[in-house]
Amino acid sequence: MSLVPPDSALTPRFWRAGSVLAVPRVAWRLSRVIGHVLHGYVRSWLVWPRLDERGRDAECVRWSGKMLRMLGIELVVQGQARPGAKLVVSNHVSWLDIVALNAVVPSRFVSKAEVADWPVVGRMVTQAGTLFLTRERRRDAMRVLGLMAKGLREGHTLAVFPEGTTGTGHGVLHFHPNLLQAAIDAGVPVQPVALGYADPVQAVSPLAAYVGDTSLLQSLWSVVSARGLVVHVHVLPLQATTHADRRALAALLQDQIGAAVAP
Repeated sequence: MSLVPPDSALTPRFWRAGSVLAVPRVAWRLSRVIGHVLHGYVRSWLVWPRLDERGRDAECVRWSGKMLRMLGIELVVQGQARPGAKLVVSNHVSWLDIVALNAVVPSRFVSKAEVADWPVVGRMVTQAGTLFLTRERRRDAMRVLGLMAKGLREGHTLAVFPEGTTGTGHGVLHFHPNLLQAAIDAGVPVQPVALGYADPVQAVSPLAAYVGDTSLLQSLWSVVSARGLVVHVHVLPLQATTHADRRALAALLQDQIGAAVAP
């Protein structure tokens, strides 16, 4: 892999990260990250199929925590998630969100169907129990809702990003209520989680944000060339869903998480 930043627009950020001295650090981090992903891929074939749910959760926490450390990201956790069945609801800033959440609250995520076909990663997230949603098919949401409710009734922890896309980290976007219906149908609580990224210069760091036309490669380069990047995972109090209205619940969660991510 070339050590030249993949896009000239990232050059100023790259040089701010440490000029020429950043190159060895970036190369070291990238090589370790690639090795860690490949190691996880091999274990997804050889080890994960033999693990029970507790073993998979422990594996997920270890792998995700190590990935953050290899990327040079400090994990700061506030609060503690309730054990047992629940729907984790979080704001969405970056592809790093899934790694950060799994390091704290191992969960089965709902993802767009295309991810299942991604090389290496597709196999890993499938083995982790990800539920895939075909967004172009309106009826597919009902299928996924049924699978989510079933998983929650069976005692699993699931996770969704109700914004439906990534934001900059400054506040939150509108929360779509549809997938929250699964928690209401299953009669399990919602665990709100607020995610935020900071660096030594800015309380809301742009280095982790995966927004606009930024490619995954550009975002990865931005992260591995950064110094002092911190992800804050704030686990908020449980929210009951008994007799809840999904739209009112979405608005409440949007307010709670929005207040928690405000710098």
